[in-house]
Amino acid sequence: MSKSNVASHTIWQGLALAGMIAGSVATTSTAIAGECPAGKMQPNVRPMVDTKPVGVTDVTLGSINLEKQPANIRDRELRFRKLTIEPGGIVPWHSHGDRPAIIYIAEGEIVEYASNCADPIVHKAGDIRPETSGTAHWWQNLGNKTVILFVGDVLHDKNDHNM
Repeated sequence: MSKSNVASHTIWQGLALAGMIAGSVATTSTAIAGECPAGKMQPNVRPMVDTKPVGVTDVTLGSINLEKQPANIRDRELRFRKLTIEPGGIVPWHSHGDRPAIIYIAEGEIVEYASNCADPIVHKAGDIRPETSGTAHWWQNLGNKTVILFVGDVLHDKNDHNM
């Protein structure tokens, strides 16, 4: 298979997965990820933690330059990625102020430490977590199994290497 065909095939696989995720959300309300417990939501309750990535592999499976699409969104790229987080792994602190995303937890269980929630939030396989402009957080795999996340995000700064 040529490199172009492989890239096209990968993008179509990603789009098919995104469609399955969307269909699953449309048919069941239990697919929504864990949320901040009642009474624990507060602005800036959790300070930024300066950590480095640990045990995380971040692979872009496909991307689309949105300026070249009918939407014509300048300087934006729609990406579809796979994050693999080993036991003990850390996805470091990052903000979604300029990079909205949707996370699908495909395998395992992972803990999110959000800036606007006093308690950690547990996400399990099958959960979906929207990440919007009010979201700043970091994630940690506290279990003994590898966690697989699929991420669709809109990237603005191509030098932004946040996960």
